[in-house]
Amino acid sequence: MGMSAEGERAASPREEEWPEAEKAEKLARGAALKWASGVFYRPEKLEGLGQYRNRERQRNSSIQSRLKSTVQSYLEGVSAGLEQLRSAAREVQNVSQDLGAARWALLDSTGHFQGLQQMRALMAEHVQLASVVQVLPQLFSVHEVFSHTLQLLCEQNLLEAHAELMMMEHLRDNILSQLHLRGLSSAQATVLSYFSGLQELNESLAKQLWDIVGSSLQLVRDDPVLFVTAVRIIEREEKIDESLLLEATFLPPGRPKGWRQKFYHVLQETITGVHFRATPMDAEGSGLARHLAALQKDIVSNLLVVKDLMVQCVPAHYNILSICTTTYHQALTSHLQDILREDLDKQALFLLLEWALRVYPSPDMMGHPDLLPEVDVSALGPLMSPELVDQTERKYVVKVKASVLEWMQKTLEVEFKEWFREEEPETDHQGFFQSALPVIVMQMLNENIQVASLITHSLQQKVYNMALEELEVFLGRLREALVQCGKEHQKDRTTPKYYVSYLLAMLNNNLALSSSVSSLHSDTACREVPASLQAALDRTQKKTCQLLLEELLLDLQPLCLQLPSRKWLSGSQLVSSMCEVIDKYAKDFSRVRKPVFMLLLTESELLVTSQYLRALMQKKMVCKSNEERRQLCDRLLQDATQLRELFCGLGLDRSQQSLEAVFALRELICLKDPALLSLEVLGFATKYPDVSDEHISTLLDLRGDVSKEVRHMVLEMMAQHPQVLPESYRPIFSTILVPAPELPFCIRKGKCA
Repeated sequence: MGMSAEGERAASPREEEWPEAEKAEKLARGAALKWASGVFYRPEKLEGLGQYRNRERQRNSSIQSRLKSTVQSYLEGVSAGLEQLRSAAREVQNVSQDLGAARWALLDSTGHFQGLQQMRALMAEHVQLASVVQVLPQLFSVHEVFSHTLQLLCEQNLLEAHAELMMMEHLRDNILSQLHLRGLSSAQATVLSYFSGLQELNESLAKQLWDIVGSSLQLVRDDPVLFVTAVRIIEREEKIDESLLLEATFLPPGRPKGWRQKFYHVLQETITGVHFRATPMDAEGSGLARHLAALQKDIVSNLLVVKDLMVQCVPAHYNILSICTTTYHQALTSHLQDILREDLDKQALFLLLEWALRVYPSPDMMGHPDLLPEVDVSALGPLMSPELVDQTERKYVVKVKASVLEWMQKTLEVEFKEWFREEEPETDHQGFFQSALPVIVMQMLNENIQVASLITHSLQQKVYNMALEELEVFLGRLREALVQCGKEHQKDRTTPKYYVSYLLAMLNNNLALSSSVSSLHSDTACREVPASLQAALDRTQKKTCQLLLEELLLDLQPLCLQLPSRKWLSGSQLVSSMCEVIDKYAKDFSRVRKPVFMLLLTESELLVTSQYLRALMQKKMVCKSNEERRQLCDRLLQDATQLRELFCGLGLDRSQQSLEAVFALRELICLKDPALLSLEVLGFATKYPDVSDEHISTLLDLRGDVSKEVRHMVLEMMAQHPQVLPESYRPIFSTILVPAPELPFCIRKGKCA
């Protein structure tokens, strides 16, 4: 027990110190117990226990011996390491002692170091003086080199002059750089003053270079050596600029020179100055045409020189052909804008549009076969912007409009004078009257439209629209001229002598204009005549027909004034005379083309009918007996039949005639029983819905046998059956005015019966 308690007390500190050892021991015992129970679970296996014990004892002995040898080797290594550490500690101590001695030695030598500082300053001064001594020969020869360089420049030995110039600049820049690094800025002014001649040499060299670049197009043709020399010098300076900019420590005065950009600028200024600075004073007509032709020739020629010769004289990265092409393009754009600011006539505007939109990109200029494929005109963009093109086209249309207006006015004045000639108008191969008016007008409009089509479709459309507008205005003036001519004819019917013939010619001219309008536009889809222009053509035709019918009316009125009368009832030749007048005019009307001829014939027949009916309703006669009514009916039948046969013979179908109104009116007169008039009048009003109460009342008066009761009944029936005019109805009675009834003269004051 005592032993066990002591062992526990002894084990406790070890367990507290090595808890992993106890855990490992427990695991080992558990594993051994498990192995033993697995091996000796049967009694007969216990016989081999001694063998197992011996074998395990041997294995433990072997393991212990290996452990001992391993631990022994580790202990020997630790011993060697400890010995090395002791040796190193002794050496460190020795070094520390030596450093302390050296420190005291250095502290004792401080005075000697001050002497070395003075030596260092003397050494630096010696180096500077040595550098100055080295460049003294060059410094002393600076002004001599300046004079020699200037002589070389005068002799145009540019490469040698530039080499000496670079040498002097390099010398100056090195000195300035050294002064800059040492902070001696005050001495830089002295150096710059000493090398002041460099500025003059630089300017002289630059002037010669830019003169060469300015005449480069001619030089590359004749002798490209000078131009190549100039390019080489420019490239030298460009490389110096690049190297100085990369160092970025000190930038000498006058750097970077940027001579390559100056080369481009001078070349562009030369191109612009030679061709585009001198504005053509005669910027109209042939002067502008010559100017544009010269530009075309010079630009193509110069670009070919650049492409074939100059490109070989400059480095590839210059893109000299592209630069020149772009310069010409931009300069041309600006130049055309300057020209367009002037007040140009239509010919000049057309030339500019044609040149900019057609000639410029064509094979005759920028699309020249010898310039392809290096020059791509499509990549340059338009020479005139769409806005500028539209603005110029509008200016052109305004100028053309003014010209067309003036020309049409002159044409109308000539036409007006021809109306008063002592001879008939000319005829075509079919015998129709005509004049040169439609041919002149349409030819003028068509020529302007065709000319515009050579530029752009938009310009063609603008001119086409303008032409239609001006034609409409012209037709208005033509109508005014016709009215003026009609007034002159009313004053004296012998002037113009061939008044009717020229009116007929105007109708044929109007037809010719109407049929020619659709041919003005080349696009069949755009040939529809605008409604306003068609209306103007219709108004012109209507006005001319009206003047012709007025002329016919003047000849018919003296005859119409003679009816109705009892002389007319007794068988006068009044209507025969009317037929002669109508036939005479119909022969004249045959000198117009069929559509208008039929229109004139129809309107003439309506005029004759309305005048005949108007004459009957003037209350000049009242039938006093049945015999007179019979005579009136017979006369109406004869007259209407004679007139109808006349117009049928002239080609007017009975269905198109309005003389049926006379036959219908005759039925009202011939009716024997007045009591039936109400039905007859109702049928008449249904057939001729524009007849009024006044017309019917006047016809009843003409009969002479209608009582007040019958009249009241007839008018009452008309009031109860108002008529509506059909859309296709041709008015007859609405144009006939009935004289107002005469009131009886009253002596006494009071209401008149």
